[in-house]
Amino acid sequence: MAMNSINTNNGALIALQALNRTNDEMAVTQKRVATGLRVADAKDDGAAYAVAQQVRADMSALTSANEQLGGSKGILDTTLAGLKKVSDTMTEIKGVLEKLGDSRVAGEERTSYNSQFAALVNKVNRFVGDATYNGSTLLTTDDMAGTAITAVRNERGDGYTIATTAGAGLTFDDAINVTEAGTTADADFTSALTAEEARAMLGSADDAASLGTNKLFSTVQTAVNNAMNQYGSDSKYVDAQVSYNKEKLDALEGGLGSLIDADLAKESARMQSLQIRQQLGTQSLSMANQAPQALLKLFG
Repeated sequence: MAMNSINTNNGALIALQALNRTNDEMAVTQKRVATGLRVADAKDDGAAYAVAQQVRADMSALTSANEQLGGSKGILDTTLAGLKKVSDTMTEIKGVLEKLGDSRVAGEERTSYNSQFAALVNKVNRFVGDATYNGSTLLTTDDMAGTAITAVRNERGDGYTIATTAGAGLTFDDAINVTEAGTTADADFTSALTAEEARAMLGSADDAASLGTNKLFSTVQTAVNNAMNQYGSDSKYVDAQVSYNKEKLDALEGGLGSLIDADLAKESARMQSLQIRQQLGTQSLSMANQAPQALLKLFG
């Protein structure tokens, strides 16, 4: 039963409570519309916010991992470019060795072919020595020690290691030193191969005893091919890992959106509804506040 009192206005209290609830709901909706997020901070949903922060951390770590893998890709591509030039030059070297292996080639002609062979070996030395990226190399020379790379490949910090290769094994020279002019450096490679030595380098069993300190062509070529195969595989893996990380980032971003993003169409409709409720609540409170005025008529 309603009580006629000027001290307690139950209608106004009820209307005020309803209006306060509507205002609180409006504040939540306005925050979602303004931020685009259903969960903008821990006050909105502590558990969801904690998960979202972990996902954001993983995404940041994956982005950094891809940046680091990009550096690894750079040194691998540089190394492979150098090795391709070495491999191409090896084809020319074999042709010259074939000519030097002919005992009829003598005098100035042999000297000319020996000079050509030496020039090709020095070219290989420079290809190997110049295969640097940002001051680092995978091919160890007298100038620079190769640096093995352990690149972080995922958000957990797991690494992928890229090994070095001895540059001297990729050429017919015992030492590779291609430092700038004005510094201490080994002399360029020179050649004075006899026909027997040239045939021995090509793998002739009959002339094997003449090999001496020279290297078998097949040994050097195998080393070059092995290095190309290894770094080619490493480069392919890095490409695949970068691609996977990008796909994983997209998946994480999608999952994060499902967890914390607001449905703006729904929030917009809800905001309109709350605006009407605010207007009605304000009107209801105004009417309830005017109710005690009616009691004055009893004393008129």
